[in-house]
Amino acid sequence: MRSLLYPLALLCLALAGCATAPPSSPENLCQIFREKPDWHKAAVAAERKWGVPPQVPMAMMYQESSFRHDAKPPRYYFLGFIPWGRVSSAYGYAQAKDETWSDYKREAGGWFASRDNFNDSMDFMGWYISKSQRLNGVSKWDAYGQYLNYHEGWTGYRNRSHERKGWLKNVASRVQARAERFGAQYRSCKDSLSRGGLFGLF
Repeated sequence: MRSLLYPLALLCLALAGCATAPPSSPENLCQIFREKPDWHKAAVAAERKWGVPPQVPMAMMYQESSFRHDAKPPRYYFLGFIPWGRVSSAYGYAQAKDETWSDYKREAGGWFASRDNFNDSMDFMGWYISKSQRLNGVSKWDAYGQYLNYHEGWTGYRNRSHERKGWLKNVASRVQARAERFGAQYRSCKDSLSRGGLFGLF
């Protein structure tokens, strides 16, 4: 029995690693969704629930975590070399901060939602993008404005804190460009993805 359990345990660990590993072709949304059909299912679910086009949260997630489930912000270093906490409490695929994640769970996500779960992270981003439209009038298709909301928070965006941060506007422009590329790619494969995984979308 032990001789069977050990290979099974290794297989489970390998499968878990594959499930959370970043996609092998992160620059191509069609390839991402073909490699990870569960991610496509989550993106479609967020689109139906929040009205958010998949390319916008996916472009933002690429920027925030490079699709790593356990991504964390850089550390502070005391005296330049002693690790002393992190820059923020952001964590997971969406780099959601503790307080914002708590708001999401209270308002929409349920108390068992996890930041290192892709489905929960995609739903969180759908919630955030939808709320940015409601609070600040930013279109759900406007990846540039949505990323500025995401980075600065709703109040910061209203106060135009991003206007003093040229580097941030450059990053938001890159997110917009990637969302446009992702959108063009997705339009070319959306039908085939839905046909190929129709059973997984319901």
